[in-house]
Amino acid sequence: MAYVLRRIAISVGLIWLVATLIFLVLRMIPGDPAELLLSSGGVAPDPAQVLELRERLGLEAPILQQYLGFIGQLLRLDLGTSLTDDYPVIDEIAKRLPRTIELILAATLLAVSVGMPLGVMAALRRGSGMDRALSGLASFNQSLPVFVTGTLLILIFAQQLRWVPAGGYVAFAQDPVRHLTNLLMPAITIAIGLSTVVFRMTRASVLETLDRDWVRTARAKGLAPRHVVRRHVLRNSLGPVVTVIGLQMGTLLGGTVLVEYVFNWPGLSGYLVRAVEQRNYPEVQGIVLVICALFVFLNLVVDLLYAVLDPRVRHG
Repeated sequence: MAYVLRRIAISVGLIWLVATLIFLVLRMIPGDPAELLLSSGGVAPDPAQVLELRERLGLEAPILQQYLGFIGQLLRLDLGTSLTDDYPVIDEIAKRLPRTIELILAATLLAVSVGMPLGVMAALRRGSGMDRALSGLASFNQSLPVFVTGTLLILIFAQQLRWVPAGGYVAFAQDPVRHLTNLLMPAITIAIGLSTVVFRMTRASVLETLDRDWVRTARAKGLAPRHVVRRHVLRNSLGPVVTVIGLQMGTLLGGTVLVEYVFNWPGLSGYLVRAVEQRNYPEVQGIVLVICALFVFLNLVVDLLYAVLDPRVRHG
């Protein structure tokens, strides 16, 4: 219990630190943020509009007062109001974030379902033709950018075979079958690269565990190979794999931009790109904060899972 409380306290502190850094960085950018937001085509904005926007953003107040107001807003889950559409930023994030999380979870499920079994098989047959073939395929997959993979999938399965639509989004409540069909190709696109990472880490972790003394002792006692692998190898190999999966999922929170663009999936990454293009200060700040907070939360979950898999972590 003490370990869990300690990790939660550290995570809360990290979120506060990240929020503070975002607040300071956005205010340390050279130039007036209001002028940057209103500038278009190199034409200087109207001073009256600049003053009005500065007051709207609270930039006229002392920096400490701005910071305290910023932290107070976060505690109320208030991420500000969009400068272009005048709607609460939290509402748009709440609408788009589940779509990105759904895409990441589907891709992770596919990647783990493929990458982990193949990684175990390659490690147990180290140096064999299967091991070399799987490692070569993993290297090839890792060299493919996601936009190339996505384009090829659209060309083959959407345009040539016409098995699935080329892209788009339909709410699950509106049409479950079409929703899952639209989700399939972008999830596979992400899963191809992610499964390579899972495969490599699983293979390396299993190989390392196979050389441990307790594994050799279990084999010397005459235990069945399947029993040795299941009871002594797999559980002790899962820690690093779970860690890398959690880190990859956190990275994907803001890294699905190209996939969402190629398949016209209206998620959070595309929303971030649009906010940056429009120089929408509150939207950018809110999206980055949410992504960072989720990344910290994922790391917390990974730490807790690691402690479950390896009790030594809890007492370290």
